[in-house]
Amino acid sequence: MAEIGQKTLLDSGWLAARSTDVQLTGTQLTTTYPPTSPTSPWMEAVVPGTVLATLVENKVVGDPFYGLENETILDIADSGREYYTFWFFTKFQCKLSGAQHLDLNFRAINYSAEVYLNGHKRVLPKGMFRRHSLEVTDILNPDGSNLLAVLVHPPDHPGSIPPVGGQGGDHEIGKDVATQYVEGWDWIAPVRDRNTGIWDEVSISVTGPVKIIDPHLVSSFFDRYTRVYLHATTELENRSSWVAECSLNIQVTTELEGSVSLMEHLKTQHVSIPPRARIQYTFPQLFFYKPNLWWPNGMGKQSLYNVSITVDVKGHGESDSWGQLFGFRKIESHIDSATGGRLFKVNGQPIFIRGGNWILSDCLLRLSKERYKTDIKFHADMNLNMIRCWGGGLAERPEFYHYCDVYGLLVWQEFWITGDVDGRGVPVSNPNGPLDHDLFMLCAKDTVKLLRNHPSLALWVGGNEQVPPADINTALKNDLKLHPFFESQSENITSVEGLSTAYKDPSQYLDGTRVYIQGSMWDGFANGKGGFTDGPYEIQNPEDPFKDNFYKYGFNPEVGSVGIPVAATIRATMPREGWQIPLFKKLPNGYTEEVPNPIWQYHKYLPYSKPGKVHDQIELYGTPEDLDDFCLKAQLVNYIQYRALLEGWTSRMWSKYTGVLIWKTQNPWTGPRGQFYDHLLDQTAGFFGCRCAAEPIHVQLNLATYFIEVVNTTAEELSNVAIEASVWDLEGACPYYKVFDKLSLPPKKVVSISEMKYPKSKNPKPVFFLLLKLYHVSNYSIVSRNFYWLHVSGGDYKLLEPYRNKRIPLKITSKTFIKGSSYEVEMKVLNKSKKPDPKTLTYKNNFAVRNDDSDFDMTSLKPIPDTRTDLKQPTGLFQRLYRQFSRESDGLRVAEINGSDGGVAFFLNFSVHGAKLEHEEGEDSRILPVHYSDNYFSLVPGEEMSIKISFKVPPGVSPRVTLRGWNYHHGVHTVL
Repeated sequence: MAEIGQKTLLDSGWLAARSTDVQLTGTQLTTTYPPTSPTSPWMEAVVPGTVLATLVENKVVGDPFYGLENETILDIADSGREYYTFWFFTKFQCKLSGAQHLDLNFRAINYSAEVYLNGHKRVLPKGMFRRHSLEVTDILNPDGSNLLAVLVHPPDHPGSIPPVGGQGGDHEIGKDVATQYVEGWDWIAPVRDRNTGIWDEVSISVTGPVKIIDPHLVSSFFDRYTRVYLHATTELENRSSWVAECSLNIQVTTELEGSVSLMEHLKTQHVSIPPRARIQYTFPQLFFYKPNLWWPNGMGKQSLYNVSITVDVKGHGESDSWGQLFGFRKIESHIDSATGGRLFKVNGQPIFIRGGNWILSDCLLRLSKERYKTDIKFHADMNLNMIRCWGGGLAERPEFYHYCDVYGLLVWQEFWITGDVDGRGVPVSNPNGPLDHDLFMLCAKDTVKLLRNHPSLALWVGGNEQVPPADINTALKNDLKLHPFFESQSENITSVEGLSTAYKDPSQYLDGTRVYIQGSMWDGFANGKGGFTDGPYEIQNPEDPFKDNFYKYGFNPEVGSVGIPVAATIRATMPREGWQIPLFKKLPNGYTEEVPNPIWQYHKYLPYSKPGKVHDQIELYGTPEDLDDFCLKAQLVNYIQYRALLEGWTSRMWSKYTGVLIWKTQNPWTGPRGQFYDHLLDQTAGFFGCRCAAEPIHVQLNLATYFIEVVNTTAEELSNVAIEASVWDLEGACPYYKVFDKLSLPPKKVVSISEMKYPKSKNPKPVFFLLLKLYHVSNYSIVSRNFYWLHVSGGDYKLLEPYRNKRIPLKITSKTFIKGSSYEVEMKVLNKSKKPDPKTLTYKNNFAVRNDDSDFDMTSLKPIPDTRTDLKQPTGLFQRLYRQFSRESDGLRVAEINGSDGGVAFFLNFSVHGAKLEHEEGEDSRILPVHYSDNYFSLVPGEEMSIKISFKVPPGVSPRVTLRGWNYHHGVHTVL
């Protein structure tokens, strides 16, 4: 028999077939003639996923991510909508008893559907971003075996792709409430089925006579966050024909460690619900004294509480249950008078926003908890604190938000409007947005209810580079208006009693806790008035972001640059003709124009030169010889480029800027541009340049002024610290060394320390390395470390080319911990070159441990609490690995690279592979994804660095870790 409160995902065992290939009706499919196996025209289906995902999985069409195979797939504009109209079929077991009820739930489909269950038809109306819940109690088969068929129709206006495309093709897709990127953009080719399919989870859920619907949780704060109240309102539906006498319980617990939970609150209320009625019930507020607050990444812990609501019906026992991880936090924002930018505060503390733009994880909507976990943890690893969900993509899914809650990423969620498609594009179309404004608002409200309980959700925005049509914009402003407590004058409310007597309970609002901004370039973003004042989106001179004229406004919602991946990704995603590197075409003005091969051009490659403005940044290292050389030099540029972008913004924290969002952090397909990691989940060096620049406390070189600066984004003063600055030449000598000691760094400030004198000294080397270390004087523990390679003004890096032949001796020590398929590896790398005088005491790079109460430790394994949607993950911190992991490998393993040269071991990077050393050409041996505490790092003579690496291995694969570098072409392999 079915269990009350149980939700069962229907995520396997699906079949699919093109509707025109099936001669049976939905009634026949779910009664007398069900498909029994994946034989033509039926095939195994990807659910959740799109029609195209199913076709790719079954190799009916080519892989649109590979080479030019997307060009071989028929576009819906040419095929007609019927070609991508598909049947999906599955079976499920469910047998009810007594007063039990069953709901069949579709969390989202695109774009409309007819559902047949055991011969009975139901309709799922139009709209990509709305939930559908069908009560099917009366149409279940008595024996418990049920047949389900779903006929899914594409968007009504899939549009066509013009020969010379604009953003969003011909913009017809904007007439529907759906994703707009699917007609193609300057970073992606068109998605042939326009994301048609059952693209989000399908489930069945069992309740008793009374069902819990969309609870809303809100916290209010008093006395400097020491007195906190939890407000909760839920809808209750009585499905019976009699009055339901209910006991309604709310319970709040916090997980201490492992499976041990502490009960914080348990409250029971009695409610009577009339027959067939749906009511709204608000609980009395629950009081908490000094609860653990939820903080964004870099500001503190992401403390989460389990909130559960259950309803018992007299005579029937438990009728339904609901659970949610909840974080106590308050997010505010206002337009800053000093900068004109929107300034965010969390729990009363200003937060300097350094984040990224996000489209979606995968353009075939093959979404999974595992992929979301990696995506979001990557953002936390980069020390970012905000993700903007761009308006041409998705209203992101609860699993995405779950991991943003866990890892501390604030989320800017946009609705489905873009300037390019909705009135500002070329050609101009859809000035009034989607055709059905009521449908847009229905989807918007349902999205708010789906996501509003997540502490990571920071603000709603009407659209990308556009505001919604006037009636939609007005409706969103009204529906998402702030509760008075969350407005700027809320400090006048000093008690929960004053809150409850003067205003209705905040949990009775649709949201009421987050600001609504009408568009991405309005009200504190870009120029604040809707002018196209975001960007730029191209290669930059590294010193330019530090200059006063680089960007005029206080908060830039989009600034982007290059993003070529490593050579292994190019080989894995393109045929041999795609391995040809760009031609470097010399122009009369002295600049270089890159001419990419047709496959790179199709995949929207962004060049590393901007003739007339920026000299080719790869060519600064010498003309690349082949793909490996090109991609390695590109990683050098990626690191410098993104570090400079973020350091330039951070250099003007609060004085000129309040935040910046990089366009963009990743691509939902194999696009070689604007990304920190590729679609295969391998990081570029730009990932680690970003990670370096976005540290909460960071030492940096202002590339425009050559002053050393320290950024302290935390709320704590840092005292008794020093900065060590050392310059190293290509011969391994240290011509410049200076310590700036007795420093105190105030909170939330940028401090300019001193000008770097070396480049102005007599006979500076044309290419040199600079190592900056911020450390505690008391124990020499490192707070921040930053390594630069630099050339004199007007020069280049071509002297690094012969430096590749230097053989710098290394010692590599590894220690491995294994639990099941999970590996944790600590690699210590020592540059065995002789240390010249002066001998520094920071060479071991013992990094200071961040205080757990104020900062996120990116090397830790974060505990992820259980929820109703089965998101439980392994728990524990890296420091507990001796206790957590079931076995240690055979002690320490040591590898040594002998070399007679001394100097900097330059641009070292680890990767993880399957154990065999020999692979066929183009074969991808990498194990992905991998989390690194750092990568693409360099070591000066005598210096040692510890790198922590974590990953999972596929069944039957033995991993090896490989270290390569500028001086180490063939790599050093360590089999684990």
